[in-house]
Amino acid sequence: MRVRVEKWPLAVFLLVAIGMVGLLVVRWSVGPADPSIEIAAATGAVQTVTLSEVRGYPSVERRGSYQNQFGNWGGDALYVGALLRDLLPEPYERIEVVASDGYRVWIDRTRIEDPDYPMVLAYCVDGRCVPDLEEGFRIAILPEDGAVSNEEYGVESAGSYWVRDVVRLQLE
Repeated sequence: MRVRVEKWPLAVFLLVAIGMVGLLVVRWSVGPADPSIEIAAATGAVQTVTLSEVRGYPSVERRGSYQNQFGNWGGDALYVGALLRDLLPEPYERIEVVASDGYRVWIDRTRIEDPDYPMVLAYCVDGRCVPDLEEGFRIAILPEDGAVSNEEYGVESAGSYWVRDVVRLQLE
């Protein structure tokens, strides 16, 4: 008895297999997108700054925590980030920090450039870095002693400046 082998199904199988390998090669070569934020200048010009670019700036690595409006402490962690002032184009008087969930806070230039309370765009928290860090880029304030109380910062809630998952900085 003779078994007849159809060549047509084999050809289809080979074409599908080659196509799938091609798609995998393209996927591996493209890779995941470099996480980024937008910085919108007062002039209206918008620039996208990627994680790779942020990592290119001198970094600050320090322990930090903040006090919220109820007097409770939070955010205690080791943060790594670039000084926010280094990322911002001139001129500006204040910035609006916008988070992915719509949270917004205005920060005056004097706070951003205060050497006693360095403000960073953190990309690592306790060794977890963007993009693996679920809360994304984060604004953190990192004085020498690591703690930002409401009283010493002169606000009702120092924690309101610690914005998670920052997606945009709007300069004014």
